Amino acid sequence: MKQFFLTVLGVFTGLVLFLVVVPIVLISAAAASSSKPATPANAVLELDLREGLTDQAPTDPFAIFGGSGLSTMKIVDTLAQAEKDDHIKVLLVRLPEGGVTPAAADEVRQAIRRFRTAGKPVIAHSQGFSPVGTVISSYMVGAAASELWMQNTASFQVSGLASEEMFLGRAFDKYGVRADFEQRYEYKNAVNQFTQSNFTEPHREAMTAWMTSIYDAALASIANDRKTAVPALQTTIEAGPYTAQQALSLKLIDKIGQAEEAEAEAKRRAGNNADILEFDDYASSQGERTGSGSDAIAIVGGEGAIVTGRGGSTGFGGGSSIHSDVTAKAIYDAIEDKDVKAIVFRVSSPGGSPEASEQILAAVRAARKAGKPVVVSMGEYAASGGYWISSEADWIVAQPSTITGSIGVFGGKFVIADALARFGVDVRGISVGGQYADAFSSTESFTPAQRAAFSASMDKTYEEFVTRVSTGRRLPVARVREIARGRVWTGAQAKTLGLVDQLGGVTEAISKARELARIPVDRSVRYKRFPEAESPWEALSSAFGVSSEAAHALVAIGGVMADPQAQAMLQRVDAERMRSSGAVVLADQPLP
Repeated sequence: MKQFFLTVLGVFTGLVLFLVVVPIVLISAAAASSSKPATPANAVLELDLREGLTDQAPTDPFAIFGGSGLSTMKIVDTLAQAEKDDHIKVLLVRLPEGGVTPAAADEVRQAIRRFRTAGKPVIAHSQGFSPVGTVISSYMVGAAASELWMQNTASFQVSGLASEEMFLGRAFDKYGVRADFEQRYEYKNAVNQFTQSNFTEPHREAMTAWMTSIYDAALASIANDRKTAVPALQTTIEAGPYTAQQALSLKLIDKIGQAEEAEAEAKRRAGNNADILEFDDYASSQGERTGSGSDAIAIVGGEGAIVTGRGGSTGFGGGSSIHSDVTAKAIYDAIEDKDVKAIVFRVSSPGGSPEASEQILAAVRAARKAGKPVVVSMGEYAASGGYWISSEADWIVAQPSTITGSIGVFGGKFVIADALARFGVDVRGISVGGQYADAFSSTESFTPAQRAAFSASMDKTYEEFVTRVSTGRRLPVARVREIARGRVWTGAQAKTLGLVDQLGGVTEAISKARELARIPVDRSVRYKRFPEAESPWEALSSAFGVSSEAAHALVAIGGVMADPQAQAMLQRVDAERMRSSGAVVLADQPLP
């Protein structure tokens, strides 16, 4: 019966594919093939950060249905081209009211600074800075502009950095759910939300440390860009909030005006008959930087949770993952390409499967053995499994605010039989074979023998992680154990510990790759990106190839694909699926 319904669902999905998706594909292809409008002689390039950012451009062509399609890497790449484009005179940045992920803000700020160094002005406009999460990072991006404008009715509520955690320990106790987990070690805090009702001391210590590091880095950048002293800036900011008029008098901003007034000023500076050019339109007209020359640098991308398999389209923007087969193959393809002299591996991941991580790390080792240096560029996160796949690179570059480290492991299960019994639902199990066969049953906690076996597997994975870091970073095993224990570090902290080599972004990583490949500075290079973006037909094949994927895609098409709450739930389900399976996991929670 189940197979019958899945077959019917597959047929219905095929009809949707033919009647809805295929026309969209054809229309998109026709639009892409049409002639692209020329850039105005005097153009203001408008970068709108209010729709949120991913780290990398998705390889799924249908990801446009799940968000703005704007990525940190696209911003860096496009602004690098705009610097040299005589038609682009001014950059106008629309700032979000909430926070930008700190490492993304670092990278965007650096790109803005390079744009200004090219002799082109930047005007940033804010409709207010709300007191949530990482809003100081949004202000840091605005402070990098030539002029920072604020709307007259807006408020300046940048007073620090805040984060909240939801703890379910008491709720689980109340409703009879047992979170039966183990972690290596006390700083591996991903499971605390299920087992605790408050921060443990190690949890509080680690969070306070990395938050302070991000806050200090943001203050230093803002003070540098606003040409003021850090202590004075900190005192002023922490005494807030302020009205727009007060922020102007305190020299926290430069001008008060509506967005339309900022646009008019940008156009005035751009010259006669200047026009506003949207960032996506300009990026599409330019394409990705390819460079020139016989030598090439491969740029391999990976964003999201690290999982085994080939993956494919997740269903119209349903979230990104680093699939081990895809990412490893991308590295091997770069190894086989005779033109490629070095590899820049862009990693933005909070972690995932140790088996998938090891498969990718093996490809990194193969690249180095083949004589092709590997430079890791860490994005928003490169923690836990994200650090595992980075650990044996020739060189690691991270932003000051990148979340990294978390050299640790956790795993376990939820025991829900008692909770369901309260509602008249009885769960019973049958197993055959060894005593470990039902170790991850949801009806009972681990037996002593099962826990001993599971604990041993946790210890093994942890020691393997420590060994890889020791080997890759050339640190004594005892030193790695001292700074590991599951603790999260920022890029700035990690550099002092020897876990990363350099602070910076993908631009600095490319420069280092050229150096390690011994490519002369005066010789042009090409950029080759791996894996290549999927064509619409490849994405459709991935999305609708099997019944389970068809069901997932059908839900997406049915209306949830543009719903942020639904997208967040899909991503959460994907993450929790791996946890609830009892697998050993290398992962951490993202920033708020």
